[in-house]
Amino acid sequence: MDLIDEQYTQTPFYGSRRMTAHLRAMGYGINRKRVQRLMRTLGLAGMAPGPNTSRPHPEHKIYPYLLRGMVIDHPGQVWSTDITYIRLLHGFVYLVAVVDWYSRKVLSWRISNTMEAEFCVDCLEEALQRHGAPEIFNTDQGSQFTSDAFTGVLKAHGIQISMDGRGRALDNVFVERLWRSVKYEDIYLKGYANVPELMVGLTEYFAFYNGRRYHQSLDYATPDQVYSSGQGGGASIVDKYSDRKKDSSGDDEVEQHHSAAVATTGLA
Repeated sequence: MDLIDEQYTQTPFYGSRRMTAHLRAMGYGINRKRVQRLMRTLGLAGMAPGPNTSRPHPEHKIYPYLLRGMVIDHPGQVWSTDITYIRLLHGFVYLVAVVDWYSRKVLSWRISNTMEAEFCVDCLEEALQRHGAPEIFNTDQGSQFTSDAFTGVLKAHGIQISMDGRGRALDNVFVERLWRSVKYEDIYLKGYANVPELMVGLTEYFAFYNGRRYHQSLDYATPDQVYSSGQGGGASIVDKYSDRKKDSSGDDEVEQHHSAAVATTGLA
């Protein structure tokens, strides 16, 4: 599971077939069925079909993606959120965070040992209490974010709801970049043994990420500086791909008409 998570962080477009091939190349006698089972446990799947942390609920309303062609030019214009897996020495937990797209600032975060909606709602409410309401809130189509508990909070604050298209993981690209930074700059280096250690470590890391880590996409300013000044951030949402090819396994080789966020000052 740890090897799968680490490889997925490097290559989130790997589905179960490619992940099986990767593990076999490392010398593990593992079949695809077991890889699929482990990836489901971790809440992972190839980026193109959408991760299992984003499994939709058949009875929940899905909202349209509102960001295509939009220029993000001020803090509080667009926030987004996502869930990722965090491995511990014994077991694993899930991490959710709310991010401001203009500044890349992490506005709030929570961890949980389940993927129920409650910890996502708690994270959202903390961000709203501390920073006010954004104009648009973007999520994937995961059942946590399409739930009445989550969307009800957004509606109560007059926030427009935007959701990624199916199979379009880069619609939420800034949170995907955050997960990569968290894992390679903190989680993988420190190997936390338990939840209390993880809480202390993530508190320190996010303080560093917001206040002392210089971001290339922000012209080497910090998210705190850009969020407070309203200068030096931003993004434009552009379409990157035009068609999708599938092999016989159903794994996506090229993603379809994919909207990706491009930082106005460069890619971080």
